[in-house]
Amino acid sequence: MKTIRIAGTGSYLPEKVLSNFDLEQMVDTSDEWIRKRTGISERRLARPDQAASDLGQEAALQALAQAKMEPKDLDLLIMATITPDTCCPSAANWLENKIGASGAVSFDVTAACCGFLFGISVAEHYLKVGTFDNAMVVAAEVMSRTVNWQDRSSSILWGDGAGAVILDTRRMNGAEVISTILHTDGSRGENLLMPGGGSRTTPISHESVDRGVHYLQLVEAPTTFRVAVEHFTMACREALEVNGLRADQITLYIPHQANMRIMQAMAKKLGVSMDRIFVNIDRYGNISSASMAIALDEANQQGRIKKGDLVLLCGFGGGLTWGSSLIRW
Repeated sequence: MKTIRIAGTGSYLPEKVLSNFDLEQMVDTSDEWIRKRTGISERRLARPDQAASDLGQEAALQALAQAKMEPKDLDLLIMATITPDTCCPSAANWLENKIGASGAVSFDVTAACCGFLFGISVAEHYLKVGTFDNAMVVAAEVMSRTVNWQDRSSSILWGDGAGAVILDTRRMNGAEVISTILHTDGSRGENLLMPGGGSRTTPISHESVDRGVHYLQLVEAPTTFRVAVEHFTMACREALEVNGLRADQITLYIPHQANMRIMQAMAKKLGVSMDRIFVNIDRYGNISSASMAIALDEANQQGRIKKGDLVLLCGFGGGLTWGSSLIRW
């Protein structure tokens, strides 16, 4: 099996900032209430003319520049998203055209907040067996288009943005993807659900819009927090066990940015300091599949990761989906 290395990373956040104080003018909430429950202070919103592939384009071009590659050099282009430009063609098809990756095979992966991990895993399998020499995984979300701005329990959570990573088997140096582990539980798909838009609610009608089925619906149950913490922790412990590591040997944990309290509880269960947990939810909110991709690029750009460091991506989201990816920098 071939060694898979990271050739470049990139990210993009829209310019428009929506703060908690802005939300106070839109819904019955407060900055203190939001920060206490989620850790979020602000989030970014895409312009009306920006779709998922537009956000992904900016992140992709950054990753290509860092990797010193041209778009035509790409063999495989995978886009992780639950908010594609269109159902057909895929967001990856749109992105392929926008960046000029005419030689790449492109398609979407849908796995909610774990989409970036699933995209890495799919690329990893193609690369290991030699079908392709390189792959770009882009995670991009325009979550603001799924929000009911009158629902204070969910409208406070979501933001827009994109992140990208280029994986390559021909490089002799650079960060190495050691393992990626995925899990799903389809019996609990109702916990995070957008009923409209699929074949269950097509075509869109006045009745479906009036019922609000085209908004993302988050089930607020007493067990939700506990289940999330358990799955985040489980994903990390499994990666550690499979690779014969202790929790304190990981230099930096990069979790999906779902909720600050969840990340704090995960750190406590693992017995590690919050200094080892990368956090940007305060500035960006929850960007579903893009959050880990953006955080990985920020950690890379900020020098939080050095040669030889172990980095563990971990996620949990709708589906249910959960998993991890271990990288040696």
